[in-house]
Amino acid sequence: MINVVELIERKKRGQALAPDELRALLGGFLSREVPDYQMAAWLMAVVWRGMTDEETLALTEAMVASGATMDWPELDRPTVDKHSTGGVGDKTSIVLVPLMAAAGAAFVKMSGRGLGHTGGTLDKLEAIPGFQCELPLEQMRAQVARIGCALVGQSPELVPGDKQVYALRDVTGTVDSVPLIASSIMSKKLAAGARSIVLDVKIGSGAFMQTREDARILANALVRIGNQAGRQTRAVLSAMHQPLGRAVGNALEVREAIDTLRGDGPADLWALTLELGAQLLEMTGLAPSRAEGEQMLIRLRDSGAGAAKLAELIAAQGGDARVVEAPETLAAAPVVRPFAADADGWVAAADARTIGDAALGLGAGRMTKADAVDPAVGVEVLARIGDRVTAGQPLATVHARTDEAADAAFARLRAAFRLSPESVPAADEPFEIVR
Repeated sequence: MINVVELIERKKRGQALAPDELRALLGGFLSREVPDYQMAAWLMAVVWRGMTDEETLALTEAMVASGATMDWPELDRPTVDKHSTGGVGDKTSIVLVPLMAAAGAAFVKMSGRGLGHTGGTLDKLEAIPGFQCELPLEQMRAQVARIGCALVGQSPELVPGDKQVYALRDVTGTVDSVPLIASSIMSKKLAAGARSIVLDVKIGSGAFMQTREDARILANALVRIGNQAGRQTRAVLSAMHQPLGRAVGNALEVREAIDTLRGDGPADLWALTLELGAQLLEMTGLAPSRAEGEQMLIRLRDSGAGAAKLAELIAAQGGDARVVEAPETLAAAPVVRPFAADADGWVAAADARTIGDAALGLGAGRMTKADAVDPAVGVEVLARIGDRVTAGQPLATVHARTDEAADAAFARLRAAFRLSPESVPAADEPFEIVR
């Protein structure tokens, strides 16, 4: 039996623990030999003292070893994965996964549900009638072999250690630690078996990391773990000061993802999809360079191959694939009202967090894991930072169940949008790549 108090004391003094000590600590916690209060004390020591790269990798690998792992020796195509640190209006996976499968990659995307102002890919997908997010591992494996992709929930068989540690972190104020965040994210990516991984690390009011410096620190930690574990790993730093694309809400976002696969989506969503996909294509060798990877993705979009693959994916998981040809058949809210500017000016702020909260208040998200989600409601953002608007021009459209819910969303949107009497530059920021 390990001396847990000694491990807590050493970490409290900023000392590094050996890999076998970290494995024993995690194993003891999972077997209940190490009680919650001791594990919580050690986690708080990590929050204050941090972990070395070697410790972070060892903890990640111990998390991976706590459950099943996947590999894909039977596939004749490279395996890829993607992770986003979360934001508002981020439906990138619904666009990227079918495009990458059409390009010749095998893409198993295990996603989560939304909580608070951040949306969840699974909630968006379940806005498609009949779509099944929960697949047994063998069924998922067969689907990937057949069509090259799957969009599913996190399998409970993979990395159960992370689930238990995260549940403890969530109630002990120990979530905001870069080594703990990085090990949690990367343990799931490594267990899923992809050889090339791209990480979308968000920056801004709607993201977990508020500043570029903090986002860069997390991105570097994630990339180091992946590379040290033998996976090709890159991170893309992308802005989340305002929502990604126009749509915030589940059916609205599915519709926008379909529009993007048809070439009609918002420019910022397509630009991020291109960047993430081109990085993966270059890493896998499916494209000889990032630039040629971009051109491949554009051709797959313009030819309809990406949209066709999405329809194939939806049908494979029990959903109504007709939504790809007729996205207007997705759930629609009964109350649709424009939210208008009250003066002339330039949009100086369209705060992602506050807009996310407006959609959350409408029922597009959940405050607790048990809350129900309304697929039809949400907000469409019509004006972006830097846009010139006139009084009475719609800044957004609210999709609500009732007029009372729409009124409450309007109150939040008044706080989200700020107009300036003078010209404001667009908030577009170049992507930063971390290797």
